[in-house]
Amino acid sequence: MRGEKASAAGEVLLRRLRRLVARAAGVRGGDGKQLLALVDDIETTRRGLLRECAEIEGEMRQASVRATAIGAYLRNSQVQRGKRHN
Repeated sequence: MRGEKASAAGEVLLRRLRRLVARAAGVRGGDGKQLLALVDDIETTRRGLLRECAEIEGEMRQASVRATAIGAYLRNSQVQRGKRHN
């Protein structure tokens, strides 16, 4: 299921971000190459998290549309049953 895969991918990205933040805390200001590599890694991870967020938002929007359609179908079926019995 897509939701489970998204959750797993999101967890991996969050763990990676935590590791990068911990690495960044240990870097000295004079080590430009290491800082540049960390910034690049953090930016890549951030883009991945944003992509996951967008996918989850799309899934939530789709679920909301489905729930609305199911509710409309239910209301319509109840109205039609009431008319048949009258």
